[in-house]
Amino acid sequence: MRQQPDIIIPDSVDMPRAEHHTSSNGVSIYTLYSNDFEVVRFTFVFRAGSAMQRKPFTASTAVNMLSEGSTRMSAQQIADELDFYGSYFDVNIDRDYVYVSFVSLSKFFSQTLSVAREIILNPAFDSKELRTYCMKRQQGLAIERKKIDVQSREIFGKALFGEEHPYGITSPESLYDDVTREDIVALYRELYTADNCFVVCSGNISDEVMRGIADIAEALPEGKTHLPEFPATATTYKVHKEVEGALQSSIRIGRLLFTRTHPDFVGMQVVATILGGYFGSRLMQNLREEHGYTYGVMAAMVNFEREGYLAIATQVTRDHTDDALREIYFEIERLRTELVPEEELQMAKNMMIGEILRILDGPFGIADVTIENIMCGFDNSSTERNVEIINAITAEDIQRLAEQYLRREDLVEVVVG
Repeated sequence: MRQQPDIIIPDSVDMPRAEHHTSSNGVSIYTLYSNDFEVVRFTFVFRAGSAMQRKPFTASTAVNMLSEGSTRMSAQQIADELDFYGSYFDVNIDRDYVYVSFVSLSKFFSQTLSVAREIILNPAFDSKELRTYCMKRQQGLAIERKKIDVQSREIFGKALFGEEHPYGITSPESLYDDVTREDIVALYRELYTADNCFVVCSGNISDEVMRGIADIAEALPEGKTHLPEFPATATTYKVHKEVEGALQSSIRIGRLLFTRTHPDFVGMQVVATILGGYFGSRLMQNLREEHGYTYGVMAAMVNFEREGYLAIATQVTRDHTDDALREIYFEIERLRTELVPEEELQMAKNMMIGEILRILDGPFGIADVTIENIMCGFDNSSTERNVEIINAITAEDIQRLAEQYLRREDLVEVVVG
């Protein structure tokens, strides 16, 4: 008879440290060396997310327009050049930051770097391309906002932070009509500067790679970026929106808590994992396996630069909306009043540490974690400390955290459908 091998979860994780370099104009460059593959990835990170914009949609438009032509290359030439050398380019934006990433085979690094230089330093922001982009995004957003899960996500943000808070603002898609080239150029000049940037490079990093990345960093203009003042949060605790003809309801429950720098953040990640962080979690077992109200439910801690929150999200059949809400609150209250069985707690720990190990299995995943650590003011030893905290947490700790932070009266409830 065959026997399944024991699952062995390590007590600790060895997280590679990034070497820190500083360009002549003050840009921090972090390097993670790995010679296992002949490939390099480098990411320029700018504090230029939507919370930094002065006009709706300008932050996302600016970063997505970077590759739509430079002063020397058309958008098609940029795409063809990257494709020819097997290079990869990607941009992402969140509330606080934008991420401009390139992946290149080592032997084609110089060619990829030439395109990267055009994208980062010389974007044209062509007026015709801008209008095409804004029109597509406006149409796409209008379609997306007809979905109840998108509506609940946006309403949940407003309920948590308030309609005037940069983390809670949602703007009508019609405002894409007001975005001008002058707006985009002004944002780019203000935020894509040396003082507002850091770089993380991973993979097979040669002297040529370091010189090339430093050359781009040193070409960034100097700036004096000022963080905007945020208004105080204004939380609304219950919002229900009827959508005629909806066959499902989208539910979001959660509350404002704290960022990753708070000593209880990792502990609340364990709480969220037990609630809805993996397929065998309590909410999945209850809502899906036992009652059949939903195909899936999740719970997670979310971290922004200045705020953090817990969120539970699911879509359930319309007729069982109230039943699902009752069961969600039942599982929350059970965490507050009963100790988690040791076997269940160990399973949640295994899932969390296993996911960390999965992410860290390769230089690019290590680079992603490094970026997140830098944004939180940590070095990579924080990842090792997080694993130690997860391993050390007890059932009594879980109950204490749930009792302290998951009181029913503190939870925001949004239902759309």
